[in-house]
Amino acid sequence: MTAPAVDWRLIREEQRPGPTQMALDEAAAETAADGGPATLRTYRWDPSCLTLGRHQDPETVGWEFCDREEIDVTRRQTGGGGIYHDAHGDIAYSIAVPAETVPGELLDCYHLLCEPILDAFDRLGVDADYVEESVPELYHPACYLRELHPAHDVVAAGPGGEKRRKIAGNAQYRKRDAVVQHGSLTFAVDAVRHLATFADPPVTAEAFGERVVGIDELTDVDRADAVAALESALADWAGTAPDATVDLDGSWTDAELDRAEELVETKYRDDGWVRTRPGDSRA
Repeated sequence: MTAPAVDWRLIREEQRPGPTQMALDEAAAETAADGGPATLRTYRWDPSCLTLGRHQDPETVGWEFCDREEIDVTRRQTGGGGIYHDAHGDIAYSIAVPAETVPGELLDCYHLLCEPILDAFDRLGVDADYVEESVPELYHPACYLRELHPAHDVVAAGPGGEKRRKIAGNAQYRKRDAVVQHGSLTFAVDAVRHLATFADPPVTAEAFGERVVGIDELTDVDRADAVAALESALADWAGTAPDATVDLDGSWTDAELDRAEELVETKYRDDGWVRTRPGDSRA
């Protein structure tokens, strides 16, 4: 499949708090839906953040640990389980594009927007692809410990083709005639810290390490090089479409930043959104 032939902007890695990052994804979707540029971006969580899936029970969160360690907690628009985004160990990206320019079938759209992600791994010398067969669930509240499914879970093999482990999580939602796909590439695994952001998970750090792998375990690159490879893959993918344009030095407008700030206050830091599961009668 070919990338959408639209006007793109690449916004290179920015460090911001998790609620702001989620708000910027939503603002980018609104811009794309309103006829503005589609957005490719990479970003870093500062401070580290636990994002809950859209319908995740907040009682699965290790609130005391997150508070003590000053780990942000917010809720994504996308479904699935919770993900601990380490300020060093996580490399995040998002793509916001008009819905009319991508396949209407969810899985086809997902695979199209994952093309540059798989390319980035290839550029880094990491043997990554969709898992070949289902792998049983270890712990439902944690995204990386749920069942691995061949349709959408990206795993990577070590030297000699050793056991494939999950290396990226990707998810998608639609808002105001736009599609947002965001995801995380694991650069470095901190199993103890990841598990501690959940409430009493019945999984050991050793078991977590058997399921999840970081780029730093598989290839000799630093984090900055990994981010650069992802940004190049995103830009090159977008530029292959006939009549597409790519602004390699894209930035946010003042209106988008104002909109993101509004969304942070009314949604992504609001307890009504973060600590209440949608549809819960306690809301």
